[in-house]
Amino acid sequence: MQGSCIFYDLKYIDYIMVNRMRATRGHRDNRRSHHALEAARVSVDPSSKVPHLRHRASLVTGEYRGRKVIDVTPKVKVKE
Repeated sequence: MQGSCIFYDLKYIDYIMVNRMRATRGHRDNRRSHHALEAARVSVDPSSKVPHLRHRASLVTGEYRGRKVIDVTPKVKVKE
């Protein structure tokens, strides 16, 4: 019988299954080697020098790759 038994007040209670082929620390750590978080990649807009996330329009200027793609003037008016 596989497993370890639990005794409580010298009476047999139950068997608990034990993992026979347990993964070693090396196997576990190799699997987790890709789980690290990376810092966000930030680009700087060449015309306005405003930092923004890569492959996304700048929320300050509304430009992406030199073209105006978002109209940010309504947001500025609401804030004022």
